[in-house]
Amino acid sequence: MERFKAAIFDADGTIIDSMYVWEKVDIDFLTEHGIAVTREYSDAVRGMFFKTAAEYTKNKYGLDESIEEIMQTWLNMARREYESNVRSKPFVREYLEYLRQNDIKIGLATSSDPYLLEPVLTNNGLDEYFDTVCYTSEVGKNKRFPDVYIRTAEKLCVEPEECIVFEDIPEGIEGADKAGMYTVAVYDRASEKDMDYLRKKAKKYIFDFSEMLGENCNGQE
Repeated sequence: MERFKAAIFDADGTIIDSMYVWEKVDIDFLTEHGIAVTREYSDAVRGMFFKTAAEYTKNKYGLDESIEEIMQTWLNMARREYESNVRSKPFVREYLEYLRQNDIKIGLATSSDPYLLEPVLTNNGLDEYFDTVCYTSEVGKNKRFPDVYIRTAEKLCVEPEECIVFEDIPEGIEGADKAGMYTVAVYDRASEKDMDYLRKKAKKYIFDFSEMLGENCNGQE
């Protein structure tokens, strides 16, 4: 791969240490309804659109709340955590600064919600680094598909093959790979069980962004 012109990052679990929030929301929400959280449920809702996850939860457990009420409750619970406690992962800001100093365009491709993402980026001083943000809701497909990555590249005015993508989950690595981009899997506790697959599927695997500092902006050591 030649020198890349743009770096595209996932948000949750990749640059911000936030995956615990959704575990907490799942546990707190279902516990309030007298329901135990199972691995089956957690695996099922992972990577779903927010509304799809609410529909799934309502139908699976026969909840009285409307889809909209469930979604708003989840957002309010998560927002409190994102505003107060969620922090960026190690060496993220240093690497973003390194990219900026090397004139690399920087994009964010995320399934998150602006209501949650904007305050946590601002609180951690990361918002200033991103040239564009693209949400999966814009393209109507989740991260198993290449659409959100291709759209982010378009916004950055670069070709897909000129991009390096950082993701923490298999779905993200698969989607970015389908887009023809260089993929780097980033360790996160929530996706630890997928580590072997991520190591095989991604072009590179890192435990934190200190491993990317000082490289020659081509994804290679």
